[in-house]
Formats: sequence, structure tokens, C-alpha cells
Amino acid sequence: MTSFDFPRRIVCLTEETVETLYLLGEQERIVGVSGYAKRPPEVRSKPRVAAFRDADIDAILDLKPDLVLTFSDVQAEITRDLILRGATVLNFNQRTIAEIYDMIAVLARIVGKPAEGSDLIGRFRSGLQKIARQVERFPHRPRVYFEEWHDPLISGIGWVEELIEIAGGELAFPELRSCGKAQDRVVNPAAVLSRNPDVILASWCGMQVKPDLIRSRPAWNEISAIRNNHIYEVPSWIILQPGPAALTDGVAFIHEILARVVQADVASISADSLSS
Repeated sequence: MTSFDFPRRIVCLTEETVETLYLLGEQERIVGVSGYAKRPPEVRSKPRVAAFRDADIDAILDLKPDLVLTFSDVQAEITRDLILRGATVLNFNQRTIAEIYDMIAVLARIVGKPAEGSDLIGRFRSGLQKIARQVERFPHRPRVYFEEWHDPLISGIGWVEELIEIAGGELAFPELRSCGKAQDRVVNPAAVLSRNPDVILASWCGMQVKPDLIRSRPAWNEISAIRNNHIYEVPSWIILQPGPAALTDGVAFIHEILARVVQADVASISADSLSS
């Protein structure tokens, strides 16, 4: 690869960069992906070379990538191992909606599609504004506790909490939204009880949520969300990946739940319409 070439062979070790490249029409550059990549369905034809915390370094290098895309401190060791083996690696670390837009813009420039990247970001912004306008018709905002993990209890990361607010919710733990590391968002069960959320949204990072386990926690039967049966699982693949899925399917899913909870007379918004 010369100094003015765009990378022709890219390995993506998380889902959001895969989907972004497909949306930019640059999927032919992708030569390897994470085993968790689901969007779009065509990605299943790509070689699988990693989980999330683990990767097959030899398999990645066998693909002769010009660039490997990784994510956050969770993949720091993978990033280090690849660099020590001579690979060119870019580690993104987006934790907010604004940083998701930055990731899209940077990736678009890397593949020579800056204008298309700006257009994609504009479409996502418009989609979120569409939902925000509908929320103005809510009679009130329900208080929402988002549970990212169950043992210990971990509240939602930045972009998730932002999307809950856009979708019409009031955050149960707004003071934790800027904490990037999971260990900094650990909450005591008694604290959740004291905040008394109207809605509990749970997404246990790839593990199926068990509502009965949530209901059985000591004294939690006093929480409004449990008394009124407002416990909902949000599929992790549409909300816990900081990219297009969360900005479309994830926020639309949460908005629909919250609209039902407050019995708001609003139109149904499809995820597809949020990126068109």
C-alpha cells in the first residue's frame, strides 16, 4: 500500500465498523470480521476471525490486511498483539453519540468517502430528531433504569443513556452516563430501589435476560416497573454496539416501548426510516 492508497483489505473486529462500511458501499474492502457481526445479513459470507475479547491473530494476519479496526480497552491486548506482529491497527473508542458520528466520519475518510460519510451522519441526526419530535407528545417521561449486566448490576453506557433520553425516558442514574468503564457504572440494588424506575430495560451483553431473576431481587417487588410489569429485554446487538444499529433499531425499539408505557398517541417509527 503506497502512501496515497486507501486500504483495500480491512479486518473489522467489532460490528459497528462492519455495518458502517456496508452503508458506505465499501463492503468489498472487508476481508474478515468478528463472529458477532450480523448486519447486514450478507456479512455472514465474510471470514470470522474473532470473538469480542479474543481473536485469532494468525488467522487475521493470514488475510494480509492493510488495516485492522478494533474497539476500546476491551480489545487493547488484541490491538497490542497485532501491532507487535506488524499489523496497522486503528482502535476506536466511541462512548457517546457524538463520538459515534466521529467514528463514521473518520472511517469514511479512510476509505475515500468523506461526502458519503457526512450524508450518513446527517441521516442519522435527522432520524433521531424525528423521534425527539414525537416525544414532545408524551404526557410524561417515564423513569428508566437500563441494566447492562446483572452481577454486579451495571447501568447503561453513554450512548445508551443518550438514546433513552431521545426515545422519551428520564434516566434513573444520569450521574453515571459519562462513566466509560463498566466498573464505574456498578450500582447497588438498594439504589435502584430508591430511584424507583417506571421501566426496566435490560440487555445483558449477549446473554438472555431473565425477568424472573430481576423480579426476585430483595424488595424489588416495590419498584413501579415490576409492579406494573414493565421489564423489557433490548437485544444487545441493536443497542450495545456503538454504531448504526443503536442509532436506528435500538432507539426505535426503546421509543416504541416507552410510548406504550405512557400510552402516547404517536406514530410507529420504523428503524429503516431513521437512516433514510
